[in-house]
Parts: sequence; C-alpha cells; structure tokens
Amino acid sequence: MRMRPIVGPVPDTGIRPAGGMDEIAGQLAAGGVAVLTGAGISTESGVPDYRGVTGRHRRHSPMTYQDFVSDEENRRRYWARGYVGRRAIAKARPNAGHHAVQALRAAGYVDAVITQNVDGLHQAAGTTDAVALHGGLDRVVCLGCETIGPRDELDARLLAANGEFLAAQDAAGLRVNPDGDIELPDDIVRTFRVVPCARCGGVLKPYVVFFGENVPKPRTQRCFDLIDAADSLLVLGSSLAVLSGLRFVRRAAKEGKPVSIINLGPTRGDALAHAHVAQPLGQALTELTERLGIA
Repeated sequence: MRMRPIVGPVPDTGIRPAGGMDEIAGQLAAGGVAVLTGAGISTESGVPDYRGVTGRHRRHSPMTYQDFVSDEENRRRYWARGYVGRRAIAKARPNAGHHAVQALRAAGYVDAVITQNVDGLHQAAGTTDAVALHGGLDRVVCLGCETIGPRDELDARLLAANGEFLAAQDAAGLRVNPDGDIELPDDIVRTFRVVPCARCGGVLKPYVVFFGENVPKPRTQRCFDLIDAADSLLVLGSSLAVLSGLRFVRRAAKEGKPVSIINLGPTRGDALAHAHVAQPLGQALTELTERLGIA
C-alpha cells in the first residue's frame, strides 16, 4: 500500500466520540491493548508533526519515492537537508508519553506497540519490540545491492566529503520536519556532495518508507496480526490521514474491538472510535499511568 503525501490538518467533520479518559482508563485496565502511535507523541520531544499544531505550517510536501529515485538533484537535496536535519532529530529524547507507553507495556496493560514514526524514540524509551511501520532514520539501504547499514557510517562519509558545507550549517533556528528533513536554500544545497553505496556504488536511501512507496508486506502482516491478537486499539498522536495507519483502525473496528484516540486534533478514525481525548500525550498518558497505579 503506497502512502500519499497528504500535508496539512485533517478536516474537522464535527464527529465527536462520546467517551473520554474514563473509557480509555477502563480499556487499559482490561488489558490486551494494541497501541498505534503517530508523530503527535514525539512533538513534546521537539520533533514536529506533519498535520498537527506543529506541522500545519510546513511549506513543502515531503519527498516522494518516485522523486527520490528518478532525479539525482532530488537526492542531493534530500541528503543535504537530511544530514543537517538529522543532527536536530538525533538530539531528541523520549518524553513522558514514550515513557508512559513503555510503563504500560511493562505492566502488562499494553500487548503491542506499532509506531508510524521513524525517530526511534519508542525504542530509546525501552519499547524495543515496537514495530516501526515506516522504518527508521537510523539505517540506510542501497537500492542496488540492498545492503542495509547504519546511518552513522553514512554520516561519517558525508562529513568527510562535505566538511566545509556542514561546518557552515547550524540546525539551530531552522525548520526541522518529522522525517529529519530541514529547510535549506537551494544555492546551499547545490554545493553538497552525495556519496554512493560503499559496496556496489549504488544509490543510498534512508531505511524509511517514503510517500509513494509500499510498506513491506511482511511488516504490514505483522501489524495486522498484532491487531487481530489484541482486545482493543489505542491510537496516540495520529490524525490517521495516511491509509497505512487508518487501515488498522478499520480492521479493529470491523472485528468489533473498541478503538480510542488521544490526539489534539480531529482524525480520520473518529467515526470508528468510542472515545477521543484532545490532550497533549505526555499529560494524558501520565494521568492514565497514575490511574492504574504504575506512575
């Protein structure tokens, strides 16, 4: 299933699920919960989202898979902006929301965590078995020989090839996007040197699912299996604008499983949910862990 580059807030349909924090606390207390997280859970770590409060002013659509593979200049722009932006993303640390999800997982209330994020913050908080639906920025893959390697190794090679360029760039005060992309002027981007795969000389791509690219089928099936095995679904910080996440809500609802949502804005799943709480994730999840006595 290919993701489409939908940027901007999800339209408010006026649908308001009746349930609130009491219903979500009861859902968690019953156990067997699968959690699906989106960019909204990472905003309190300084990572902006695409469609929420911190993402609605993004000026450019994200890079698509087709744009990346078809044009060398597009790849240059991605790697130039991505290298500088990743320095800001790499400074991000798990926030109260990530830690609360791990606490709920460790206490047995949450059975599975699926994240649409590529920032690795769930894993850094201790949820090492979280399924990263869209991959992670910490690795790269060669489109030629399919070798997967650490992003740190590529960054070291990019630094060696672009020392003067990188020394002149400072991520402080620049607009960072949730995929690690950062706004840089075109005249600066043109001076950047891209490096090929060290093994075969092929094109390197971050090990993430771009818009316009398919989520690998085994990974998708793994997520469906987790939804099928769960008793309910809790969505955290996702507008569900992209079908790759919305389909799990539809799957749970079709099976008659309760779906609840904590997200500051409206979502495409509100019509299928029995509860929707509009609060910051750190605040809401901390309250839930306190209610369950695991704070």
